[in-house]
Amino acid sequence: MPQHRFAQVDVFSSTPFLGNPVAVVLDADGIGDDDMLRIARWTNLSETTFVLPPTRAGADYRLRIFTPGGELPFAGHPTLGSAAAWLRAGGEPAGDDVVQECGAGLVRIRRSGGILSFEAPPTVRSGAIDEDEVDAIAAAFGIERAAIVDHQWIDNGPGWCIVRLASADEVLALEPDLSRIPDAMVGAIGAYSPGSPHAFELRAFAPAIGVAEDPVCGSMNASAAQWLTGSGIATAPYTVSQGARLQRAGEIAIATDAEGAVWVGGACTVAIEGTIEV
Repeated sequence: MPQHRFAQVDVFSSTPFLGNPVAVVLDADGIGDDDMLRIARWTNLSETTFVLPPTRAGADYRLRIFTPGGELPFAGHPTLGSAAAWLRAGGEPAGDDVVQECGAGLVRIRRSGGILSFEAPPTVRSGAIDEDEVDAIAAAFGIERAAIVDHQWIDNGPGWCIVRLASADEVLALEPDLSRIPDAMVGAIGAYSPGSPHAFELRAFAPAIGVAEDPVCGSMNASAAQWLTGSGIATAPYTVSQGARLQRAGEIAIATDAEGAVWVGGACTVAIEGTIEV
């Protein structure tokens, strides 16, 4: 059977094995859709990616992203982890930035200060969440509706929406019953006190794709940052903590550039390298 290079990368933590892992199959040309899904189910990670030759001008490679339940047009930590694996395997970008082709279009990834950062793609849905859905989220989170101080659709492909609570402690205290919102892709974010190491705590719940809680979620942090900075709630640069309730130590760096684009970055450690037969 053909062999393909394989890596598992820890993303969004400077301490190995405390971030969010992604499985990356390099040189994936010739692997069919059914096999991609089968491998994603086998790795049993939130995402498994497949690196392919690009089909669009300007791209260095094409990335397909699978959860155990199906394919996503875009996801954040798989974007950074796949770029890290591709670079480690000898990939050379045509320009200063790595350019990834995926279902959401072309995504730029830059290297700076020892971390990789991706440019947040545009959202495909924004605006306030319908009130009945907010009520359902509050009930599933086990909190009063009044505890939700703000809410927004922040969908950049996976289907995310988010609610803002008054504090990071309230976010950390959530004990959600996701059986009450089985089709949801929802996050919660709350601010730390001034002077804290991080600006916000974020948690991401994705029962719609079979992931109860994502340890560290790049795509949600990307669109949440677009909302928070665009509405004046937050000013970049800042960092977000995620994963504490899952015994992880995720740290996401949010920055903006001169054109107003949001960049989402973090440390990446290639933890496993080898081959996979498909």
